[in-house]
Amino acid sequence: MIKFLTVVFALISIHGIGQTYTSYHTGSVTDTPGNAMGGICLMGGASENDNAMIWFLNRANGGDVLVLRASGSDGYNNYMYSTLGVTLNSVETIVCNSPAASYDAYVIDKISKAEAIWFAGGDQWDYISYWRNTPVDSAINAGIQNRNIAIGGTSAGMAIQGGSYFSAQNGTVSSAAALSNPFTTNVTVDHTDFINHPVLDKVITDTHYDNPDRRGRQVVFLARMQQDFGTHVKGIACDEYTAVCIDNNGMASVYGEYPSYDDFAYFIQSNCELSSFTPEDCSSGNPLNWNLNGEALKVFKANGTVNGSTSFNLNDWQTANGGEWQNWSVDQGTLVTTSGTQINCANSSMEIETINISIYPNPSNGIIVLKGAPLNSNIDIYDSRGRHVARYIANNHVISIDCTNLDDGIYSAKVSDSNSSQSKLFSVTK
Repeated sequence: MIKFLTVVFALISIHGIGQTYTSYHTGSVTDTPGNAMGGICLMGGASENDNAMIWFLNRANGGDVLVLRASGSDGYNNYMYSTLGVTLNSVETIVCNSPAASYDAYVIDKISKAEAIWFAGGDQWDYISYWRNTPVDSAINAGIQNRNIAIGGTSAGMAIQGGSYFSAQNGTVSSAAALSNPFTTNVTVDHTDFINHPVLDKVITDTHYDNPDRRGRQVVFLARMQQDFGTHVKGIACDEYTAVCIDNNGMASVYGEYPSYDDFAYFIQSNCELSSFTPEDCSSGNPLNWNLNGEALKVFKANGTVNGSTSFNLNDWQTANGGEWQNWSVDQGTLVTTSGTQINCANSSMEIETINISIYPNPSNGIIVLKGAPLNSNIDIYDSRGRHVARYIANNHVISIDCTNLDDGIYSAKVSDSNSSQSKLFSVTK
């Protein structure tokens, strides 16, 4: 009976809204408002880790789980609703067939009533181009902030959840291509607000870390972030069949089948122990050089276990158990990995940002107003390929900058003085 109702509901959805989405429903059709328990589940791709998925489904606390995707069909419904033994009110999959689905009242209503939302794999640019700056991401973020809903995803569904993300707008990129030129057109690192998890601010994720090896390209993403933000940047990555589950207290548990299999997650960060932590060379057309005596990045390689016993504290990014610390660096486009020691940021001022700037209007038609620059600080403008295009000296805390000579596109304004720096992105549209 449930299977019959599911098929009928899907057909009604297609007919009623001109194929902007397809819905597959399993379980009760009556919404039961739940008491969601929050949390984030990040999976590295391939088949799902059952124990991590059980963790995620339990965070729905018996409520309704919504699967959002831009391709595929109802493969998650029975798996989530009955296979794993977790009691749920319903599981519904909505396949968005076009960007128009992001404005459909039915889709927004279902997001607004879900206790947990799962993003399937696929193409992350579909998700970003369909949902960003639409009622869909507004409803998702409202659920995170106001109703403590759980959020999870695998592959592309994991890739979109960091405060920064690889958008894949121009397609995928290999480690070799990214390391040889951090500003090659396929290295599309985006910081535009999308899925807002405070615990993942200035964090970029990557997946399928074992096949193919993604380490080099994620280091390039981090180098680009370091250049944009000028402060501590971080990354989380998962092997296939491995998952990182983050509770409301910022504690991450890593699931996999180690030691039977090489299932690892990686917690990567620029090295706060160093007096200088920016790449020696992250520029267009040149191989990345982020060496810093072989200690540019500190990495905790976490063993994914069946019971999720390996842990990592995302509050301090240094308290961990169940893995090993490594040093990563890039020497003229070649990634180097060595054994390391636990990071210690206790004496670091790296996280202290004394500069807090804002830019408006954004996008701009040629004139931007930059607010919050310290007197006599440098204001450097870079284009999307990392090329320096202008410098200004702040003679006031609020200054106007003429960008009418700049081509349309995305730019970074970096404000720096002798103590700290901060960067903000802005766009020029004339």
